[in-house]
Parts: sequence; structure tokens; C-alpha cells
Amino acid sequence: MVTLEIDGQAVAVTNADEGQARELFFSESFKDDLKSFKSEGRSLWDGSAALTTRPASEHEIDAFYEALDEEDEVEEDDEDYDGDLDIDVVFLVSIDEIDDAAASG
Repeated sequence: MVTLEIDGQAVAVTNADEGQARELFFSESFKDDLKSFKSEGRSLWDGSAALTTRPASEHEIDAFYEALDEEDEVEEDDEDYDGDLDIDVVFLVSIDEIDDAAASG
């Protein structure tokens, strides 16, 4: 698993391999999402702080699986749910309510 850091702070973790994670995390659409998302009222990314990836820690891996377990419970009740995707991303910071129109993905 791979963790995305913004200016040294762990922000998201993915089960993608290193190449897939870098492609995802450094894509223009994901970076646009990072700029539009807010955590505790502040923008998650200002567009200039350093974005880096590294192997996920055990704590981050645990948080990833806990979040997916919670999501699976909700999706089992969702008739429109079409199964698991190959790559999942879990944010490690709280994200304020997301405006679906502002998020590109």
C-alpha cells in the first residue's frame, strides 16, 4: 500500500501498487480534488505544497481496512452498488462535506 503526503502530512492511502498510486495521486483530476476538498475548514492542498508518496505504515493500513469495512456495510444495502473496484483510496484526514459537483471523481 502507498500513502500520499502533503507537505509531510499523511493524507490518503491506496491499495494500488507504487506505479498506479503515483499515476492516480499525481493526476490532474486528483490534484483538482485535493484543492477543492476541505479538512476542518481549510483546503486540503494549496496547489503548491509538496506531494510525495511512500509505503504505508501499519497504522495507515489498519485505517484503510477499517474504512473499507465500514463502506462495505453501507454498500451491501445499496442496490446500485456494482462491486469492488480494483483500486481504493481512503483519506487519513477528516474531509468536510464534499460537494459532488466540485469533485471530479
